[in-house]
Amino acid sequence: MSETKKTTGQQPANEPKLPPTVIEIIAEEEEQEKKLFRWSIGIAVVLHIIFFVVTWPSFAGSSANAAKKKTKIFVVKQVKFKQPPKQELQKIPKPKMKMVPIPDPTPDEPEPVREKQPEEDIDFVPDDNLVLGVPNAPPPPEPSGPLRYVAGGNITEPVKINAPQPVYPEAARRARLQGVVILECVIDKHGNVKSVKVLRGMPLGLTDAAVAAVKKWKFKPSTMNGKPVEVIYVLTVRFQIT
Repeated sequence: MSETKKTTGQQPANEPKLPPTVIEIIAEEEEQEKKLFRWSIGIAVVLHIIFFVVTWPSFAGSSANAAKKKTKIFVVKQVKFKQPPKQELQKIPKPKMKMVPIPDPTPDEPEPVREKQPEEDIDFVPDDNLVLGVPNAPPPPEPSGPLRYVAGGNITEPVKINAPQPVYPEAARRARLQGVVILECVIDKHGNVKSVKVLRGMPLGLTDAAVAAVKKWKFKPSTMNGKPVEVIYVLTVRFQIT
């Protein structure tokens, strides 16, 4: 029977040494860094202690001297100057004027006697052509052209007296077309429609029917200062199928 050799953790002396592994190298470097860090901390602590021991007497002496020194407080009094008394201006008296009578050069001659002139009687003759006071202003001139009617102005609104309905075109009725035609009309002083301008029309003959009907309308004319005037008035004609 062959004898079994028991292996142990110790390496035999006659066997060659193996090179260190990467993990062993890293562990060895970390151990060296830890030793270096400990040495640096120890040196820094020792230096701080030495510095404190050296500087402490001077620091304590300066603080004691500073405590001994007392700050001097200077109180400055504000000097108030009195205003000089006001000097009154001396009033210079005005010289008094004395009335000296002038001697009469001819004391022996009698003074002339002035005769009173009779007052003239002036008869006032009234004149019918004489105008007293401020004359009345002339009446304002009448406007030459038509005036535009504005609600709330000085011009009254024209009132419809006779307004026949427009003829509904057959084509528009079949198409069941409804709407509003807007017209700008000139109404003269007698209440007649003088001219018509289309502001908004409609197709299929509704505009022409509205214009033809409005030209036959009769109005109570607009007035300004109680007098009839020619105005520009906007009318609407509505087409609606009943």
